[in-house]
Amino acid sequence: MDPDKIRENRLRRMADRQGLRLVKSRRRDPRALDYGTYMLTDPCTNTVVAWGLQSGYGLSLDEVEARLTEDDE
Repeated sequence: MDPDKIRENRLRRMADRQGLRLVKSRRRDPRALDYGTYMLTDPCTNTVVAWGLQSGYGLSLDEVEARLTEDDE
């Protein structure tokens, strides 16, 4: 299995434990700005909690991990 996919799954579980949902952009065009990027949402209120671009997506896995672990520091 791809190491990025393993990391993505780990971060999904981490987000779930914090009551959030990790959502990946569904773009299929590699030239699109939000291709392969993520955002964190609150599934209860259906609001975006963390994003990188105006479209909502835009976070890399590094940024997602930093956001999910910032309270641990």
